[in-house]
Amino acid sequence: MTYSFQFRDVLAAHEFLLDGLILTLELSVFTMVMGLLIGLGGAAARVYGPPWLRRPVAVYVEAIRNTPLIVQLFLIFFGLPSLGVKFDADTAAFIALSINLGAYSIEIVRAGLEAIPRSQIEAGQSLGLSGVQIFRYVIAFPALKLMYPALASQFVLLMLATSVVSQISAQDLFHAASIIQSRTFRDFEVYIVVAAAYLALAMLFRLLFAGLYWLVFARR
Repeated sequence: MTYSFQFRDVLAAHEFLLDGLILTLELSVFTMVMGLLIGLGGAAARVYGPPWLRRPVAVYVEAIRNTPLIVQLFLIFFGLPSLGVKFDADTAAFIALSINLGAYSIEIVRAGLEAIPRSQIEAGQSLGLSGVQIFRYVIAFPALKLMYPALASQFVLLMLATSVVSQISAQDLFHAASIIQSRTFRDFEVYIVVAAAYLALAMLFRLLFAGLYWLVFARR
């Protein structure tokens, strides 16, 4: 059995794939920013907040981490309209991805904050540092250095997970590939190109995160 690869029709639709790639990048970058903000706020609430605040955050983290992303996406896009709240596909995708990444980021950041030895904090107090100064100089930077690799890996996984938004017809890279496949019937070729694109994006993000780590942490 022989198979003749024909990439001509697939590559002819490169502009369509490029549009999908741009949306994938936009969703990834904006979601990383929002997910990190949720992670920082949620982790601070879990570590330093009062019990009435810690409990809801813990429930949110457990609920999101123990349910599939696609279910969360469908609840937002298909479920909320039943309550009178409706989002377009791109907005629903951004919200679902941010909520999902936020839950994982909270646990990563929380682990980093709790990894700082109590003795270091007490040393800062003995030097007369204020609470803000202790957090800035004693807790924040060492904790960020500890949590950075896990956060970077989670961000890359998030970028790969954006492919699920095609299920609500968001015009991302995978959705564009599905449309090209339905028009050309070159299944193997289409998904080879898409797999290569996702691989290239993952490698690019990893290089960027590695470079940022070297600039911020490795040189100090």
